[in-house]
Amino acid sequence: MKYKGSVIIHKPREVVTTLFIDPNNNKEYQDGFVKKELISGNLGHNGAKSKMYYSDGKRDMVLTETIIKNDLPGSFEAFYHHKHMDNTMKCTFIEINSQKTEYKYEYEYTRINWFLPKLLAILFPSIYRKQGDKWMQQFKEFVEKQ
Repeated sequence: MKYKGSVIIHKPREVVTTLFIDPNNNKEYQDGFVKKELISGNLGHNGAKSKMYYSDGKRDMVLTETIIKNDLPGSFEAFYHHKHMDNTMKCTFIEINSQKTEYKYEYEYTRINWFLPKLLAILFPSIYRKQGDKWMQQFKEFVEKQ
């Protein structure tokens, strides 16, 4: 399952990507984000592995992030592993002008092996897209307030 989208952010590309790569900002636009812990490698660099912790008050979730390619300010690609699913995220940041950036994103779920998420993906595939789109809109709002 793959989906793409984009959002126009009214800030310079350097500002957008600096805020994007800083894990201290995740809580500003990712609902339930708790913390990010480096497991191996250098934070933000190719090959770095980190655990990302989320909580919605009822359940906790831990993802393992592996940075595939950090070519910021141009692009960023990472792989995310959870015991029930895997996905990749590719982000591209295009400078429209000195004060405007297009943030293009592509998510691809490559493995879903738990019954309920798999059923949701079949019956309501937009549920996964809605979460990603929501975080992108929240990221845009966060960046534009800076």
